[in-house]
Amino acid sequence: MIAQKAVFRFAAKLVLSAALLAAGIQASSADAGFRRWVAEFRSVATQNGISGATYDRAFRGVTEPDPEVLEKARFQPEFRNEAWEYFDNRVNENTVATGRQMARQWGPWLDRIERQFGVDRHILLAIWSIESNYGAALANDRVMRSLPRSLATLAYADSRRAKFARTQLIAALKILERGDVSERHLTSSWAGAMGHTQFIPTSYQAYAVDMDRDGRRDIWNSVPDALASAANLLRKNGWQSGETWGYEVMLPEGRKFPGGSMSLSRWASIGVVRANGKAFPSPGRNAELKVPDGRAGPAFLMTRNFFVIKRYNNSDKYALAVGLLADQIAGYGGLVRDWNRPFQRLSFQETQELQQRLGALGYYEGEIDGKVGQGSREAIRAFQSRMGLAQDGHPSKEVLNVLRGR
Repeated sequence: MIAQKAVFRFAAKLVLSAALLAAGIQASSADAGFRRWVAEFRSVATQNGISGATYDRAFRGVTEPDPEVLEKARFQPEFRNEAWEYFDNRVNENTVATGRQMARQWGPWLDRIERQFGVDRHILLAIWSIESNYGAALANDRVMRSLPRSLATLAYADSRRAKFARTQLIAALKILERGDVSERHLTSSWAGAMGHTQFIPTSYQAYAVDMDRDGRRDIWNSVPDALASAANLLRKNGWQSGETWGYEVMLPEGRKFPGGSMSLSRWASIGVVRANGKAFPSPGRNAELKVPDGRAGPAFLMTRNFFVIKRYNNSDKYALAVGLLADQIAGYGGLVRDWNRPFQRLSFQETQELQQRLGALGYYEGEIDGKVGQGSREAIRAFQSRMGLAQDGHPSKEVLNVLRGR
């Protein structure tokens, strides 16, 4: 198993090196080219009102691009994961229970935020969960990294995101210049998303709120500021207070459905009904049909608030995960029709057990976090290969039972 771990570590290094090569940059010259880019961008920053002292503080110790940023840029779960995998990792017993705990802990602040912005607290809690695991990700060095380095890496080495990264880097430096955060706390995800609610710098400039009134819009260290900022973004993009994001529905067999938006009463007239058997409470409101897992999976009619959530992250899967998690935190229950998964689902605790057992056998070196990602899938496939099982990488009851048998 020690040899196998060494192979996994070597393969990981090859993948990271390949990211720079895929960007057209030879590894031997990447550091020098990157340092030159950082030095030249200093004049761009000063032309945009950033002092030289602020720029130098931001880039102190930043001498090479971050290859993990480029690797993560090539894999975005909203667009590549199967529906069941994406939602299982975000809407599960753990995220629901923690959301309810946070609702109690931050209840007085959530009361104030709801009154001021009119956005449902459970939506804000769901965003907080999905964006940073209720803030836990901010203390994880494997997730959070230097914001200046991340954005500079994208601007330097990723032609698709270079313009975006340059714009966000200028905005981030202005945040540092203003004093809302110190350079030590100016951290972000690989793509420059910051704080508890993962705002990109330009969204921070447009929507960040000093809810706790300490003179700083501190979404890194102040939960009230972070949740209020998310509420402000949703409100300013058209959130309809007191309305839902959408409904799970059942579709009649054997017919096609029109695209675009129609009134809920019109959908009902062609046989689309709520999955829980209840009537639509506002039949005059328009909604759009979404079937993220095909006709074999659950179907939904999405109202305006669903599309407002997409202003946070322009992904149907993301907005649906927010809505589903919010409903479960609020106690409305889960899906009537499950995702079209080709195996029996594990609970969150069982998925952690799966990771632990794979780790004990040397197949898995990642976090025991109950989330199935690329590392977990590769470990499962390696174990399945050794045991003569179909190598599908699925976190199934079958795999767990075989592991328990060992």
